[in-house]
Amino acid sequence: MKDLIGLLPYWAVVILMMTGLYIVIAQGNLVKKLVGLGIFQVSVFLLYIAAGVVEGGTPPILNDAFATYTNPLPSVLILTAIVVGVATLAVGLALAVRIREAFGTIEDDELQPLAAPDQPAAGGPGS
Repeated sequence: MKDLIGLLPYWAVVILMMTGLYIVIAQGNLVKKLVGLGIFQVSVFLLYIAAGVVEGGTPPILNDAFATYTNPLPSVLILTAIVVGVATLAVGLALAVRIREAFGTIEDDELQPLAAPDQPAAGGPGS
């Protein structure tokens, strides 16, 4: 039973990762796809944090009373990844707003015919 409890963070990672991936694949709304991408990113963050935990470890502040320290590198990398994730989400939301203004919809299936029309535009390179 103790082994299963020790694997709980990894089960949470798998559940969040599959949920985020499902949302990205199954949803047609671009904003919902961005939410799914955010959930997927959080699962990767949890994976790195869970992998960096040392049982019985303390924060890496030098002190003679402690011998085992937790590795600070995963936490630092995750802070950087969070900043990149927020920036990516902001750009994605800005693009969704622009797409909504230009085409009047953010549904994937309604945008595909608008992106590749059957008729070439008049005055283009072939006319």
